[in-house]
Amino acid sequence: MAKEHYFDISAKLDMMEMKNAIAQAEKEIATRFDFKGLVAKIELNEKAKTLTLSSSSEQKIDALKDILISKLIKRNIAGKALLEVKTEGISGGNVKIIYRIVDSIESDEVKKIVKAIKDMKLKVTPSIQGDEVRVSGAKIDDLQKVIACVRKLELNAPLVFGNFR
Repeated sequence: MAKEHYFDISAKLDMMEMKNAIAQAEKEIATRFDFKGLVAKIELNEKAKTLTLSSSSEQKIDALKDILISKLIKRNIAGKALLEVKTEGISGGNVKIIYRIVDSIESDEVKKIVKAIKDMKLKVTPSIQGDEVRVSGAKIDDLQKVIACVRKLELNAPLVFGNFR
């Protein structure tokens, strides 16, 4: 009998890498000339799973966001991991943006992934396990085709493919 292979599709986020990316972004902001003497803060709230950017203007917030996202991408965290919740003005003419950290796949997106896998008509079995999907099959090539197909789906969650065995 052929050995069964599998992998998991999830949106797990490595919080340590997120903290490292934020530290690198803060270091770059401290050395940049265009941020000298201006408010530019990045605050992470792990319990609430939020990230807050504060700066003196819309342009500086955009620059702050670009710096942060570039550092996240270098640490293998997708830009989709941050979902903008709201933008608001704060005291002194400063601007604040609050992001929600996305670290799970919504149930409707899980169903969309399973449907796409079943529509491929390969000999693989997707199974929903909470907010992740386990895909198992006898052929590694079929599993790699599934990964390629799922990567092409338009989803809001930053997908992570793990436990490939």
